[in-house]
Amino acid sequence: MPFLISSSYPNNTRLTITRLFKTSSKVINSLQRKPVLTYINTFRNNIHSYKQTKLQLQSQLQLQLQSTIKRTLTMPTTSSLSADTTGTTTGTTTGTATATTSNNNIEPQQLRTASNDGSHIPLIASIDVGTTSSRVILFNKIGQEVEKHQIEYSTSASKEKFSVLGKRRFSTEFSIPTPAPSTIGNEEEQANLEPVSKMAKPTPIFTAEGISIEQNKDIEIEDLILLDKETKLKRESTPIHISESSTSTNEPPTKIATHLSSGPTLTYPRPGWIQCNPMTLLINIIQCLGSTIKSISKVNKYRETNNLPLYKVHCIGITNMRETTFVWSKKTGLPIVNYGILWNDTRNLKIIKHLQESTPNVVQKMLAKKTGLPLFSTYFSSSKLKWLLNNEPLVLKAYNEGDLMFGTLDTWIIYNLTPNKTFVTDVTNASRTGFMNIETLQYDNELLSFWGLDPNLINLPKIVSSAEYYGDFKIPRFTKNFIAPDIWNELTNFQAVKIPIQGCIGDQTASLVGQMAFKPGSAKCTYGTGCFLLYNTGKEKLTSENGALTTPAYWFPNLSGEDSKPHFALEGSIAVGGAVVQWLRDNLRLIPKSEHVGPLASRVRDSGGVVFVPAFNGLFAPYWDPDTRATIMGISQSTTASHIARAAIEGVCFQVRAILKAMSGDKIEDGYEKGTVVTLSVDGGMSKSDEVMQIQADILGPCIKLRRSPIVECTALGAAIAANMAYKNVEDRVLWKDLNDAKKWVMYNGYSKDDNIPQLMHPSLKIFRGKLDDEDRRKHWKLWQTAVKRSTGWLKDVDGEHEEVPEVTP
Repeated sequence: MPFLISSSYPNNTRLTITRLFKTSSKVINSLQRKPVLTYINTFRNNIHSYKQTKLQLQSQLQLQLQSTIKRTLTMPTTSSLSADTTGTTTGTTTGTATATTSNNNIEPQQLRTASNDGSHIPLIASIDVGTTSSRVILFNKIGQEVEKHQIEYSTSASKEKFSVLGKRRFSTEFSIPTPAPSTIGNEEEQANLEPVSKMAKPTPIFTAEGISIEQNKDIEIEDLILLDKETKLKRESTPIHISESSTSTNEPPTKIATHLSSGPTLTYPRPGWIQCNPMTLLINIIQCLGSTIKSISKVNKYRETNNLPLYKVHCIGITNMRETTFVWSKKTGLPIVNYGILWNDTRNLKIIKHLQESTPNVVQKMLAKKTGLPLFSTYFSSSKLKWLLNNEPLVLKAYNEGDLMFGTLDTWIIYNLTPNKTFVTDVTNASRTGFMNIETLQYDNELLSFWGLDPNLINLPKIVSSAEYYGDFKIPRFTKNFIAPDIWNELTNFQAVKIPIQGCIGDQTASLVGQMAFKPGSAKCTYGTGCFLLYNTGKEKLTSENGALTTPAYWFPNLSGEDSKPHFALEGSIAVGGAVVQWLRDNLRLIPKSEHVGPLASRVRDSGGVVFVPAFNGLFAPYWDPDTRATIMGISQSTTASHIARAAIEGVCFQVRAILKAMSGDKIEDGYEKGTVVTLSVDGGMSKSDEVMQIQADILGPCIKLRRSPIVECTALGAAIAANMAYKNVEDRVLWKDLNDAKKWVMYNGYSKDDNIPQLMHPSLKIFRGKLDDEDRRKHWKLWQTAVKRSTGWLKDVDGEHEEVPEVTP
């Protein structure tokens, strides 16, 4: 008979008991119910003893750390330090604080805490809008996430994924009992308990990178969001054109905006087309910000009753996916079409090809030098705007009437979150439009003319720095229809304080800042849905001759000396990074969960001659060929799932090597493969896998050392740093005095770099070095180069993209 477990146990304890009994099924079957219950009670007592032992060990470790940590920040009282660290840690996970009066019970990670002046603890809010999710994070002085709220978009966190295990895959391997109000007691009570084998399993939800997640107070999943009964209006499923509705009805803008907030954040109307709903993005931001403010308010109520310093948000920074293109009406402030075109959308391919064929080479080179970008790529905003003008009559009409406002996502957010509708874009985002001259950091009439734009007809946002005052935070009125009343009240109080929005930086350059790669020669690689490698060149603007981009990295004008000048970077962008793992999981169905790809790939020492070029939407840097499509070559009868999984990972890692080699030709004179060891800081989903990072290190070779960042949310942290550096007076900078001070506290917990820093302070910091011998590494590189050569130009040779052929479910 199935054994019984009370729901009074925590989930992890019940899961442990379940596993224990599964592995000892023969013994369990021979036992009667009473002995089993006795054993469970004994196990419960052992768990309690274990917890007591753990607390004792933590106390001993705390005493040891106290004698070595020199820079622990001074709090008003001992109890304040204890409560502050507890509040910080639990604020991230549960939104509540627990007081402790003795430092002996502080866990090691709680020693990382922000300073305060005795009256409050300063925080900076970071709004991070990415390709697959939106989030708001409250950071303190040492980069801790004091509070966080995230919304995973429905198409990236889908509950309708497939695998070899069936249509609905579960996020855990074992059953987790459903909570019930009963506890272990007499046999009569036990008779009412459900058998473990019949208990419910959790709903399977996966991020775009394939990580299984569950909805909780800190993570909302768009598929599962149900509007509260008190919500006045529900999102409708039929999108409308705002220009049509605004001219044909007398509806107020707020009501029209509500109607436009329909459907999921992302949609995929055709192969290669990726759209986002502008109004839904704003709702996501407000929901995330409101939820974090609500949680921190709860913590502050506790702290106030205990005479502890309160948390206080001082300013807001914004980071966003770049190149994503929006158009809206100057008259109404509302979208002209109810979608924005994402950075990785390829609907503009025909426009690119036509211009490429009709533009002389000398003109191409001249314009590319002005922008720092390859002129003919589907990646950048210029050709996306051109597509909208060619294909959306309402957009063309607004342009001819001088009513068309254009902007990337940062502009759309700032425009809607400031009371005066501030119409700006920072240099890191403006550079990705294809309209900005990187020498002047202003729009260039020659570039606008090339794309057929009259600067007198189109409204372009003012180009500004990454750290300056843009306006105070204001809630878009229409979002009230989608926000719970208690959160709306918190936001109203937050708005009344007049919190400045004063940091704005594109996501990949924000990650460079969050990785503390401030010095020229520093490099970082983010493994997300795509993969982005940036190499800091300081004040120097390098024009790549080998396929890398030249891009502004950041501009913090209120800093002193050289730090106040615009900084630049060489950038290599890979269209498909973690998305290839998602493809293995959902389309090829090789693995049930994305975290299994590393172990699967590690079953073989190499790919067995298989090469996977993951060019689902063409190749970006350094190849820049939109006609390439994904190919798998070298398959033989002995090829297994492990070989294909490894080849998929290697396909991403080989592109990182190709970018580094391209940058080597531009800047790193004695660098790559010439003896000088270069450190490459890595972050993002794929970087969490030790197996994947070791494969990357083997492909790069001994001259590149990989350093995995101890900070998980580097991109959001970069926006917080930008907001902090916007203050003109050093004494007003609430968290860090300058960039060196930020690095000291975030990377080294207030230590000087040469101090002996306990490893416990950064458990996720890890170094990877190549182990593969040179001959094998160069042999594999040759295979990759051959495969790329045979993959390029595919669409050109076969007359364009094939129509989508959906799978038929039996």
